[in-house]
Amino acid sequence: MSSCQQCGACCAAYRVDFSVHELMSEGGPVPDGLALAFTGSLARMRGTDHSPPRCAALSGRIGKRVGCGIYEWRPGPCHELEEGSDACQRARARHGLLPLPN
Repeated sequence: MSSCQQCGACCAAYRVDFSVHELMSEGGPVPDGLALAFTGSLARMRGTDHSPPRCAALSGRIGKRVGCGIYEWRPGPCHELEEGSDACQRARARHGLLPLPN
């Protein structure tokens, strides 16, 4: 099991904005019901605009066992955030989790 399936900190640390062209209604993979219109060209994952943020597609308990309900259809920013990256480590720290080893 990857650290991401136990962690989920990034899904509850950052706002997730992405091109509206990634929405299913625009021919993309992201379910429209999990996103909000943000601007004419950007959408935002539901829940990531809250304080604290938590993506509506995330299930489980941060740092224990989590899952993404749309993993195969998640937007570009979710694909780009890599396990062990600086953004990953910052998200882990926000949730009181130890850094991943380099």
